[in-house]
Amino acid sequence: MQADLVIVGAGMVGSTLALALAGSGLSILVVDAGALEVPAFEAAAPFEPRVSALSMASQRILERVGAWPGIVSRRACRYTDMRVWDGSGTGQIHFSAASVHAEALGHIVENRVVQDALLDALRAGGEIELLGNASLQTLERDGTGWQIELADGRRIRSELVVAADGAQSTVRRLAGCETREWDYLHHAIVTSVRCAEPHLRTAWQRFTDDGPLAFLPLERAGDQHWCSIVWSCTEPEARRLMALDDEAFRAALGRAFEYRLGEIQSVDPRLCIPLRQRHAKRYVQPGLALVGDAAHVIHPLAGQGVNLGLLDAATLAEVLHAALTRGERPGELRVLSRYERRRMPHNLAMMAAMEGFERLFQADPLPLRWLRNAGLKGVEALPELKSMFVRQALGLTSDLPELARA
Repeated sequence: MQADLVIVGAGMVGSTLALALAGSGLSILVVDAGALEVPAFEAAAPFEPRVSALSMASQRILERVGAWPGIVSRRACRYTDMRVWDGSGTGQIHFSAASVHAEALGHIVENRVVQDALLDALRAGGEIELLGNASLQTLERDGTGWQIELADGRRIRSELVVAADGAQSTVRRLAGCETREWDYLHHAIVTSVRCAEPHLRTAWQRFTDDGPLAFLPLERAGDQHWCSIVWSCTEPEARRLMALDDEAFRAALGRAFEYRLGEIQSVDPRLCIPLRQRHAKRYVQPGLALVGDAAHVIHPLAGQGVNLGLLDAATLAEVLHAALTRGERPGELRVLSRYERRRMPHNLAMMAAMEGFERLFQADPLPLRWLRNAGLKGVEALPELKSMFVRQALGLTSDLPELARA
């Protein structure tokens, strides 16, 4: 087999990139180890435990590649407000979409819903070839391109390979891309819960002594009592919480959340995920680019991981479209370096901000507790500064790829 571009990984980022390059004239093959099947959606089905907080910029990208209708026809919860407070102090802050005359801050969507809508859009277009149940065995540079061997012996040749195969990227490993990484020494417990009180289309986040606890609004058949939780805590505490039965876990969760939405009435099965930050030293080589979690993994503190990945995809697509218009070869390092120059500073800045927040809110010394409480109170008292944060979260900034702009 041969293709101008092979995208390894048909997840949210890889599928978005493929759709964004439809009509470019490139022959595109998307390879994934999974079956790439889209089951019929059941409106009454339980929520998937992994969700994303899609920003307005991400929504625009998904609209323009044709996947957004498939998302909202399944299940998505718009949220208009965010409330953050320090459980060890009195500092708190309230962000509102209305403060910048926007309808929403974003949408909480199950990752599986986004993925299925993207696969539907890929199949509907008919232009991009999908190859499921295909695991990479080897990846070798061959002159001006790459030779890929799959586990079943099939071979693929391509001038350009994009790694969109996640945090444990096989492409990144086989290509010898170096990373900087460290363990947060925390785990995230994720699940869905039903609360006694409705969530009011608000994302809630409390900073506890062990780590941040987020309640993200979900909606099923008009029921606004459901939330997705992301509870970051130390490994010993995570083990203790995972060992609790549902009744004891609901009680512990309610106490940690200060019963802001009343009693926790029910809880779905829990997942526990180790938290580790990872960043590739380079996003590109000749004929190779890393996008999404293959390039960078950040703390889930603000749910920005998927948003960064979708901006990677939109930016790389824009760079490749422009290069093809100028008659340049898409696999040239000088072309791919334009993508890296645009995305690496933004991703590093976001990673540094999340790392700073995580360290500040894990700090025990009294001066640092005073500082974070004073900071929350200070931002709350400055509407202009709050609006700046909201605009950043919405993607209302100038340094955006065309697909993400208003």
